[in-house]
Amino acid sequence: MSFPLLTATAALPAIGAIATAAVPAARRTAAKWLALLFSLGTLVLAAVVFARFEPGGDRYQLTESRSWIADFGVRYELGVDGIGVVLLGLTALLIPFVIAAAWHDADPLETKSSRWRPTQGFFALILMVEAMVILSFLATDVFLFYILFEAMLIPMYFLIGGFGDRAHAGTDESAATQRSYAAVKFLLYNLAGGLIMLAAVIGLYVVAGSFSLSEIAEARANGSLEMATSTERWLFLGFFFAFAVKAPLWPLHTWLPNAMGEATAPVAVLITAIVDKVGTFAMLRFCLGLFPEASKWATPVVITLALISIVYGALLAVGQRDIKRLIAYASISHFGFIILGIFAMTSQGQSGATLYMVNHGISTAALLLVAGFLITRRGSRLIADYGGVQKVAPVLAGTFLIGGLATLSLPGLAPFVSEFLVLVGTFSAYPVAGIIATSGIVLAALYVLVLYQRTMTGPVQESVRSMPDLRARELAVAVPLIAVLIFLGVFPKPLTEVVNPAVQHTMSDVQKKDPQPEVEAAK
Repeated sequence: MSFPLLTATAALPAIGAIATAAVPAARRTAAKWLALLFSLGTLVLAAVVFARFEPGGDRYQLTESRSWIADFGVRYELGVDGIGVVLLGLTALLIPFVIAAAWHDADPLETKSSRWRPTQGFFALILMVEAMVILSFLATDVFLFYILFEAMLIPMYFLIGGFGDRAHAGTDESAATQRSYAAVKFLLYNLAGGLIMLAAVIGLYVVAGSFSLSEIAEARANGSLEMATSTERWLFLGFFFAFAVKAPLWPLHTWLPNAMGEATAPVAVLITAIVDKVGTFAMLRFCLGLFPEASKWATPVVITLALISIVYGALLAVGQRDIKRLIAYASISHFGFIILGIFAMTSQGQSGATLYMVNHGISTAALLLVAGFLITRRGSRLIADYGGVQKVAPVLAGTFLIGGLATLSLPGLAPFVSEFLVLVGTFSAYPVAGIIATSGIVLAALYVLVLYQRTMTGPVQESVRSMPDLRARELAVAVPLIAVLIFLGVFPKPLTEVVNPAVQHTMSDVQKKDPQPEVEAAK
């Protein structure tokens, strides 16, 4: 039997989580280094997966299949396609930076409400989330995916509720209450979506007789699977609702600003740059792959909701007074672009949406982690508590600016390529939707530049006069992310040549072709 590379890639962070949690309480620094080493090992394995993946080969590669729960037809089936492999790479790339940025976030506190922060548990939970997210990108059995989709909520709940942001305006008791509220809201919203999805998963098995994506696709191809129109639509809605909560899509988004605001900056990156991508990825793999006709039926409504997310999220970002909540609402707007590109059902739109998942993850990580360094120094998340930072900490201000410019999709930085493809793909199929979506670009420039102007320029506030610039560890986090943003902004080919063949498979699933330009015949 060949080496199970995909299993090893997902198992390594899970083993790392167990090993980190087992480190003695007094060896906090050793636990941090152990978690970082396991995350770097996972990155190496993910690079091997990427290198072995053949863009022009089979749809699912490096496949593994073993019987798991035979009585219910559940199998342990893994396989990676072009979309899954780039998201696997994104996850493995970001986790080491998350761990390095969170180096002191779980150190013990001496306060009335919390005298002990179990450092080992904090980093173990991060690695466990990484393992579950990676497996969710690789799972080709629907039931296996569902279990991972729900199980990742447990470590995320404890990361949000148990290790909140220390820069909280209020007493220790009020901070704990806010964290608890955000964690419970995150859990309830996502559990509600998961329970509805469970009903749809069971319904799919009743109709198709299998949880395997390959078996369902084969049955559809040979005509042995017939799904009534109404049944397909109900099943689609069950899956889509859960993914829309995870994504998050308006009006199911309200948990995200609370969760990101109360979590530490690295955990906020884990939420929006990594975990939430499972929702948009699943729309491509499961909604469009399993329910093509229902996906086309729902397209007008989904595009409308995506446009509302784009404009609504950007408008609320403009009016925010809290740095992290501003970035959270900006992410809601960006997820609107991703979902718009998916359901435009053009090759440019879906390629752009997939690239957007990757580029948004990197740009948001860069901006949010640097914002976290800034907030840690000042002890406040409020924009009004800053001013003139660029004069006392120019490197911090410069990296913050580049992260912000990437967020507004400045040409030359990675998000520009993906946003441009989404808009081109949308406009070719739905011109009005494409025009409305461009308003998100204008608003993004407004909220990013206003944020920078209010925090970094102007007179130096007394409270930031002695603020230190980025240290070596923080530079080791910010500089590589910025380098990746620039590299993929000028040379996106390493991703596009992997993504495009996978997008063609998805387009074939929904039996859609790109609209042909209308050209007047020569006289």
